[in-house]
Amino acid sequence: MIDDHPFALCLTHDVDRPYKTYQSAYYAITERDISHLKSALPGKNPYWQFKRIMAIEDSLGVRSAFYFLDEQHLLRDRPIRDWFDPENWNRYMGRYSLDDPEIADVIHDLDAGGWEVGLHGSYKSYDDRERLREEKAHIESVLGQEIVGGRQHYLNLELPETWRHHRAIGLQYDTSLGSSSTYGFQYGDSVQRPFDDEFVVFPLTIMEVALPDPAEQFEYAWEECKAVLAEAEERGAVMTILWHPRYFSRCDFPGFAALYRRIIEEALERGAWVGAPGDLYERLEHPDANGSGTRSEQGINAVGHSYEST
Repeated sequence: MIDDHPFALCLTHDVDRPYKTYQSAYYAITERDISHLKSALPGKNPYWQFKRIMAIEDSLGVRSAFYFLDEQHLLRDRPIRDWFDPENWNRYMGRYSLDDPEIADVIHDLDAGGWEVGLHGSYKSYDDRERLREEKAHIESVLGQEIVGGRQHYLNLELPETWRHHRAIGLQYDTSLGSSSTYGFQYGDSVQRPFDDEFVVFPLTIMEVALPDPAEQFEYAWEECKAVLAEAEERGAVMTILWHPRYFSRCDFPGFAALYRRIIEEALERGAWVGAPGDLYERLEHPDANGSGTRSEQGINAVGHSYEST
């Protein structure tokens, strides 16, 4: 068990788009609602939700991990042939810089308050060890200390090579194993050890976009989440959820913040350990140099699965 808790809930946030840019015009046109244009006015930014997330979690006595993206710029960093793929404009444009003073201030505020800061590996970094190494170093230069884990953008993975890259650059865990279209324990209910060593994988259990839209079907969305929590307790599972910061915007994504709070409240009521993956990692007992475990694994399932030979 982890501190005698029946299961664990890891809280994570991928910081993709903290600024609402072209989306204002897009939603105004597609939804025929010019009110979206208000968010394009100076001083308005509904996607900047860090304080709200921190307030919610602080009120519940928990902390989470924020994974920051160091994405390439389409016109500056990508080959010209990529310019002609419309999907690449969405992937690479309208992002942010880690050197933006506002971003740096948020990173420092999160760290000072006990939140975890980690790596959100860029779109093409999953098979590029040196790119990952540079991104990790960039985040650490802003943060002022080493980071221990993160998640790949778009959940991009090449198994087991991506995890080998993570381990080689000094990361201790990854949370990319999951889906943006399904939820539950399809990818496991345990801390996995792909190389039978200290590097671990926390499978992703719920990403908010996979759920029924709480703005239209809040109770249905909640019942689905509640069922996953009940299953986690029954299995003695380690589960991980992902809520992108922009989904805490009341005007753009109503209901998602309330659903997030309710998940945490329910987990705490069930006696779960709730926190950031990095904090849970520190509470795990890891294999010694001979590959043997140092803990009798009971309660929270930490049985590993090896991907070394695949």
